Amino acid sequence: MARMTIDCRTMPSEANCSLTLTGETEEVLRAAAAHAVDVHGHTDDDELRDGLRSALTPAAALELEPGAFVQLIDFRTRRMEDFERTEGAWADAIGADRTARWSVTCANRAEQDRYVQIVGFPDLDSAMANSKHPATTRFAEMLRELCEGDPGFHDLIVRQITVY
Repeated sequence: MARMTIDCRTMPSEANCSLTLTGETEEVLRAAAAHAVDVHGHTDDDELRDGLRSALTPAAALELEPGAFVQLIDFRTRRMEDFERTEGAWADAIGADRTARWSVTCANRAEQDRYVQIVGFPDLDSAMANSKHPATTRFAEMLRELCEGDPGFHDLIVRQITVY
């Protein structure tokens, strides 16, 4: 199911609230209604819920801003299907403790069996929490077993984003 977003900055408000909520439709509506009642003094009724529902927009695929942390993992494997299964098992194992917000896995056109995965985090602290989780430790060990040679890890702080 597509993730949805609601952003207080797009709603008329005397509070100048900057809260943004993203998730599955019903959980965003539930949280937005509670926020509207608690912070903005609204009454939780059908009119509020209808207004909130109309303000929902599809969430951006990649949330990224200066100061975010991006890890680039460069690896070789002939077992990409096993990698994908292992990654899925990691996502299940880490569950709600996952701080990674998105990832992109790319195949190198010029070199067969060479891949790059880019993983985005809100900040360095979030990335470190993710790295220290036992599920991530197990994933990294399995990744090394699936790879030919050691994967390369590049830890990057986002300085600038340009959208064309």
